[in-house]
Amino acid sequence: MPRCLSVSLLFGLLFVSGGVAAQAPAPDVLPQSVKQALRRVGMPTTGLSVYVHEVGAQQPVLAVDADTGRNPASVIKVLTTFAALEELGPAYAWKTEAWSTAPVQDGRLDGDLYLKGYGDPYLVIEHFWRLLRALHNEGIRDIAGDLVLDQSYFQPPSEDRAEFDGQPNRAYNVLPAALLVNFQAVNFRFEPRGDLVHVSADPLPAHIELDNRLKLTRSGCRGWSRNLGIQASHTNGKERIVLRGSYDAVCGENELFRVVSEPAPYIHGVFQRLWIEQGGRFGGRVREAVVPAGARRIAAIASPPLADIVRSINKYSNNVMTRQLLLTLGAERVAPPGTLEKGLVTVRTWLARRGFQFPELVLENGSGLSREERISARHLGELLLAAWACPMMPEFVSSLPVAAFDGTLRRRFGGTPLEGRVHLKTGSLNTVRSMGGYLLDRQGRRVVVVSLHNHRRIDTRTGEAVQDALLKWVYERP
Repeated sequence: MPRCLSVSLLFGLLFVSGGVAAQAPAPDVLPQSVKQALRRVGMPTTGLSVYVHEVGAQQPVLAVDADTGRNPASVIKVLTTFAALEELGPAYAWKTEAWSTAPVQDGRLDGDLYLKGYGDPYLVIEHFWRLLRALHNEGIRDIAGDLVLDQSYFQPPSEDRAEFDGQPNRAYNVLPAALLVNFQAVNFRFEPRGDLVHVSADPLPAHIELDNRLKLTRSGCRGWSRNLGIQASHTNGKERIVLRGSYDAVCGENELFRVVSEPAPYIHGVFQRLWIEQGGRFGGRVREAVVPAGARRIAAIASPPLADIVRSINKYSNNVMTRQLLLTLGAERVAPPGTLEKGLVTVRTWLARRGFQFPELVLENGSGLSREERISARHLGELLLAAWACPMMPEFVSSLPVAAFDGTLRRRFGGTPLEGRVHLKTGSLNTVRSMGGYLLDRQGRRVVVVSLHNHRRIDTRTGEAVQDALLKWVYERP
């Protein structure tokens, strides 16, 4: 497939374009409006790195502490997704397969059903249903054996979901797996109805019972999920999810994604629920094993193309999808099983082949859900400039959230001059607020903007105030 220009050639072409002499070195002092924004929120200038570079220009407009390696949080996803588009191509798709060694007679599969995953990051309920429908179309109605999960295409590191921040039930902490159904999450929907709080769960795995003990209040909505409690208990192979606390009627309808079951029981329960809904019969157990030699493939589905997957990753900053992508890179470019080490080697090899030298770069999992990952603002900016010059530019840029329209920016910049003029990936951890992307300024110039802000007192309000000031300055500059 067509390849990007090397970074040296890219900047060489930018340097000679127009046949003019090189501009003066980039300013290394923050604009006054950004300094004022920092003062208003009581933050020092230390910990902030900024890089601004107009597409096609010879030198950056602004480069303040731009070579310091900082934690980028989720903005590092632009590196992982850019590399994947180049390495795998925008039409790459994952498969998920069903296998068996048993015959089908009179609608009965007289043995075990094997499900083999290849790392599909977006095997949501609708797509998993398609796989079961394909089995139904093969004439299978009754499965006599067990459900066997083949997770061998990936070998992810052994981790504890609670390790990062002590929140194992949060969907952003889900761990990667070759067969990952619906992000292993349940979507709880809350709706006031009369004097009660109606709660639904989608999907509700067959082994889980929902016990709604929420009380409806009418005292005003002050953080709708603040008084909710979700607890899981396990008895005799059944799981009970108890919802306690209160929910205020003024809060209206809301939804909450939570992980309430381990991977194998979750897949088993979802499979049972969907299979029975399609008129099938199944009472077997679940276990993990590799598809045996001599098995017959009886059904398969394909994921959406990588271009669509990258949009879901960057628009909504999905961590586990990014981790699935990194393991896929390792499996495809080195050899199965996909491992973290193989994925990281693939990304670093890709960087070297493109002529990028990032000595400060630290990659842990490529998603930004990390205290260790580091990159400089300048090198993030160079990645974005290179992406703009690549054949995959439309797919990559369209994956970034659009100011005031979608993704993580849907509630920012509405009614301002920046509305619709910024494609921007943002990132946040409890000590990090970052952003990187493209801005179309008031004179019609496309500008790369990167800001990495690391400070122990940074929060959403202060971080966004500084980002807003920088973006406004870039938009309005002469």
